[in-house]
Amino acid sequence: FTDIIIRIRYWIIHSITIPSLFIAGWLFVSTDLVYDMFGSPRPNEYFTESRQGIPLITGCFDYLEQLNEFMR
Repeated sequence: FTDIIIRIRYWIIHSITIPSLFIAGWLFVSTDLVYDMFGSPRPNEYFTESRQGIPLITGCFDYLEQLNEFMR
């Protein structure tokens, strides 16, 4: 463990990788790519003109029918 604190090589590696992971995650969320990749609705798509209730799946066997109903 002391090697991580003492050696400059680890400081250089982590000073590059940790901020780049943070920036990559921020870009992933801010460009709305996360919604396209996982198929979740965007915040303005939860409630539509025809559906003002919460899109909640309640059954474990007929979930495909409920999903199709939510998509309409």
